[in-house]
Amino acid sequence: MSSRERTRSGASFVERHALWSDEQAAAAAAVDKTIEERNLEMVRFSFVDQHGVLRGKTLVAAEAPRMMRNGVTATTTLLAKDTSHRNVFPVFTAGGGFGMPEMEGGADFLMIADPTTFRVLPWARNTGWLLCDIYFPDGKPVPFSTRQLYRDALAKLADAGFDFMAGLEVEFHLFKLTNPKLDPDDATWPGEAPEVGFISQGFQLLTEARFDQVEPILDMLRRGIAALGLPLRSMEIELGPSQVEFTFRPEVGLQPADTMVLFRSAVKQIARRNGHHASFMCRPHLPNAFSSGWHLHQSLLDRASKANAFASDGAELLSPIGRGYLAGLLAHARAAAAFTTPTLNGYKRYRPYALAPDRAIWSRDNRGVMVRVMGQPGDAATHLENRVGEPAANPYLYTASQIYAGLDGIARKLDPGPSADTPYETKAEPLPASLGEALDALAGNACFRAGLGDGFVDYYLHIKRAEIARFQSEVTEWEQKEYFDLF
Repeated sequence: MSSRERTRSGASFVERHALWSDEQAAAAAAVDKTIEERNLEMVRFSFVDQHGVLRGKTLVAAEAPRMMRNGVTATTTLLAKDTSHRNVFPVFTAGGGFGMPEMEGGADFLMIADPTTFRVLPWARNTGWLLCDIYFPDGKPVPFSTRQLYRDALAKLADAGFDFMAGLEVEFHLFKLTNPKLDPDDATWPGEAPEVGFISQGFQLLTEARFDQVEPILDMLRRGIAALGLPLRSMEIELGPSQVEFTFRPEVGLQPADTMVLFRSAVKQIARRNGHHASFMCRPHLPNAFSSGWHLHQSLLDRASKANAFASDGAELLSPIGRGYLAGLLAHARAAAAFTTPTLNGYKRYRPYALAPDRAIWSRDNRGVMVRVMGQPGDAATHLENRVGEPAANPYLYTASQIYAGLDGIARKLDPGPSADTPYETKAEPLPASLGEALDALAGNACFRAGLGDGFVDYYLHIKRAEIARFQSEVTEWEQKEYFDLF
């Protein structure tokens, strides 16, 4: 059956608005064939929301080819939510709180599948998966789509003559699930956190005995990730109890961010189906738990020569392009933290002498700085490792922030200064001490406003400030212990 026949009503939404490339159209035909040949029963259509969380709908497979080309509806209120899944915009007022009629009253947008992302999920029976972009019914892109914002950043980088390459180094916690907290009294909003136990005691960094102890569950994760075709490179035992690290080979363009999205989702789903709980929260509120980071290894490729634009051709560690890009990361570090570390919890990681950064500095192969320069003069593999991020970050905003900051440093020929070889003694601008500080820096940052647009920056600030306000209205355990008996 042809694509046109499947739409049943002439040209599809994708055709009318010319939303797919030739590559995507060919991939869609291959998806049709796979659904039929593998007797798939269900297909999940998912998009990445403002927090980096996958949301979507599951369709019976017979409907998937038609809906892939015409879109799956979802409510615009999904874009109005903070991390508690509460609406923080007055969606039933004029303009829905966004000043946009398309966002009023919980109206629909359309999830349009990117057929090149299709996977058959190895853990779910006869189930396919598609990552989607989001559009209004008139064919215009939804301006709050973070995947589209990242695509825009890549286009601006391409205009400057470069492609973005990145490899992922992701720490997270993996626990034994002891109580999923599904009693009615636990169904608060947000729900009570599950009770967990450690799968290892920790404090034996990279020991083989610790790895072997947790290998059964790690192997389940590895098999699932490999079946998805993600470029997994290594699995490692981290220092903290129940803490592990997965690393991925470098990829170009959209791929690193798409990989992170699917990786996190796969890990959480496979773990839960096997009696475990995976958390990408930076610092869980558990005794002896350590903070986790997401280190982003990055470089630029010259689009003409395909050469690494950061590699020097002389005695310098970095090329002039590399130095300018590095300087841009440092210059915009405080504002970029709103994207690299978007949760209140993530700022508890920025502490001195903790193998985590606390100020905007760089050094050559030093794990105490924000940006670690990897490589040697003339080394074609030279790249930057930004150690600032938390594993809960929205991958599209994290990577887009790097591109815009780096491009600004290149354009203004900024100098990153000398290597900070004593990172916790070097005088430099501190990283934000809180999410509020990061948001204040973002609010006044011309670089990110120019790149992402005032509309998106103000939207993001509104959501994150609502999150902070909700947190500040709560009475914490610390306050209760500090004041309840004393006064």
